[in-house]
Amino acid sequence: MYATSELSFLNGIETRPPEQLLAWAVDNFAPNIALGTSFAAEGVVLIDMLARLGKPIRVFTLDTGRLMQETYAVMDAIRERYGVSIDVFFPRTEAVEAMTREQGVNLFYRSVEARRHCCAIRKVEPLGRALAGLDAWITGLRREQAETRNELHKIEIDRDHGDIVKVNPLADWSWDQVWSYIRAHDVPYNALHDRGYPSIGCAPCTRAVGPDEDHRAGRWWWEQDEAPKECGLHPGYQRRPRSAVSD
Repeated sequence: MYATSELSFLNGIETRPPEQLLAWAVDNFAPNIALGTSFAAEGVVLIDMLARLGKPIRVFTLDTGRLMQETYAVMDAIRERYGVSIDVFFPRTEAVEAMTREQGVNLFYRSVEARRHCCAIRKVEPLGRALAGLDAWITGLRREQAETRNELHKIEIDRDHGDIVKVNPLADWSWDQVWSYIRAHDVPYNALHDRGYPSIGCAPCTRAVGPDEDHRAGRWWWEQDEAPKECGLHPGYQRRPRSAVSD
């Protein structure tokens, strides 16, 4: 495990390409490192990069029980294309049953608090189990995705998950760069991206967006400006931005 002080030198690689960062991360943390992905455009790019580097690692995803069929389709396409095993983490059955019994199946439409409660059960708790025992994990987060992420660093200390290292290789990439890579390497991707879904989550909580809308406007759209467009998987971005290497 790297201490915060030992990571400080990595500030100098903020401008280096993601392939170099991926190679460094796997070389330093394997086998206790994993890529967490929802199989959106950024995630499939990272899987392709890792495959080209010849550095297969554990890949995991969270199945909330309310995903879109197109998401399952791209998961199968990635599994077939790259021969990767995908660890799928589901919410605890008893927690979902209790929540829906007490608050209804579509509780998230009622309030921000109810929506966050649903996300906590369906996403946040399974993520905790997925990260258990790891020293580092890789995400597809980018600064351009949302205002809450505009101070994202390529290397961070994940205070919310036991101070493990969080690696965001695409932090400085634009949406256009993501798609240039996908087209150049013929990477399988979620068909919903072609139907106006730049950000894809659970079926009842995601809609297509217009050409002039923010990419995350389709997530929990009924909340409008009431809350950050975050589900709780990355709670640091729901609070004041912080330095990647600050104590």
